[in-house]
Amino acid sequence: MAEIEIYTTMMCGFCARAKNLLKKKGVDYNEVDVTFSNAKRQEMSDRADGRYTVPQIFINGDGIGGCDELYALEREGRLDDLLSRPAA
Repeated sequence: MAEIEIYTTMMCGFCARAKNLLKKKGVDYNEVDVTFSNAKRQEMSDRADGRYTVPQIFINGDGIGGCDELYALEREGRLDDLLSRPAA
């Protein structure tokens, strides 16, 4: 299985939607809540090429973007393949 990281904040509908899809897929993920941590938010932004909105999702270390991008991968039939690849 892939290593999945998702940066979130409290009360974020897009974060909840993204996590729900990952749960539906039956995959584990590491959630990093950046609500009260400027350092974690900066870490997220650095890893996400300057993007600062949440969620920011990483699969095996590669930033895929946010909730919309996650659902686009699902619609295109590419998400299952990404999620099944083992971490390097």
